[in-house]
Amino acid sequence: MLSLEGLIVVTLEHAIAAPFCTRQLADLGARVIKVERPGAGDFARGYDQRVKGLSSHFVWVNRAKESLALDLKADHAPTVLERLLHKADVLVQNLAPGAAARLGLSYEALHERFPRLIVCDISGYGNDGPYRDRKAYDLLIQSESGFLSVTGTADEPSKAGCSIADIAAGMYAYSNILAALIERGKTGRGRHIEISMLEAMVEWMSYPLYYSHDGAPPPARSGAAHATIYPYGPFPAGDGQTVMLGLQNEREWRAFCDQVLLQPALASDPRFDNNFKRSAARLELRALIIEAFASLTADEVILRLEAAGIANAHVNDMRQVWHHPQLQARGRWTTVTSPAGDLPALLPPGARTAADANIGPIPALGEHTQAILNELGLGPDGRARPVPG
Repeated sequence: MLSLEGLIVVTLEHAIAAPFCTRQLADLGARVIKVERPGAGDFARGYDQRVKGLSSHFVWVNRAKESLALDLKADHAPTVLERLLHKADVLVQNLAPGAAARLGLSYEALHERFPRLIVCDISGYGNDGPYRDRKAYDLLIQSESGFLSVTGTADEPSKAGCSIADIAAGMYAYSNILAALIERGKTGRGRHIEISMLEAMVEWMSYPLYYSHDGAPPPARSGAAHATIYPYGPFPAGDGQTVMLGLQNEREWRAFCDQVLLQPALASDPRFDNNFKRSAARLELRALIIEAFASLTADEVILRLEAAGIANAHVNDMRQVWHHPQLQARGRWTTVTSPAGDLPALLPPGARTAADANIGPIPALGEHTQAILNELGLGPDGRARPVPG
């Protein structure tokens, strides 16, 4: 039995933040009923067509869900939602600011009728405050949270290559829902969860925020290198490939000089004999490291780093990640079905085998509408079916 088997989640979601949250719940066995607009559905379905005609974004965050096509403004929509919520344990929504409240789906409107229901609102800036009604997309939150100010090169900021603000909000929603379920097991009552993308990202700003405490200068943008620890970042080898390496302490610095650079005297060079000095003189030190690596292939550099106990990594592209030997050796790939056929899927972190997770199909738009309406005792028009006899 999976951890959340028997749990029913109703979600009014689009894009990434809420769907990423509810996919984690589905992975653990929850039944997730995804309410979508008839005809168009979650607009993430149309972001691209890279996965056999399906959207890469949608495939990633929507497996193991049931798709209910429902016009929330239709006359019968309140009846359908009311019957769904009588069965539900959790309601998740990331509609436009104020939309859920206008539909009568706020925690305040629902709590008296559904005292055990957990309601999770995900928004860009929260349910109050001067930014409440502002549109909030992932890149905008990366910018507003200060993430862009410390990411990129000295000349230009760069966004993260994945939807990091959406992921942060989705994971905080997921963990708060799990905590609320434990709380409900003790009290018998649901609760309201409010997740702001801005607050999730500012929490993730971690050391750069405290590094610049009380008006101190923030860490400088340093590309793929660490802003304050050096050497820690990418270095070219003689074969044109790049090696990522990182040193954490003085013992590793001495081993790096002795066994990797083959220049043991460099360890006590007064220009580089502590991290603060190395970071300040990084351009000079980088030139020395590149010179030492110039006669070596990337694999030869990595062999030396491994022998010296220095942390290192390949700078992989997406093709190499699909075929990563560690993921292959640990059997981390499985298969998920979809309207376009079978697709590869990574097992969720924490799942040892495919049996430990609910790797269910990616739904077609409205695929489960009729079955769900039948289950609720409603006809195709959302009206109650007559009771036989």
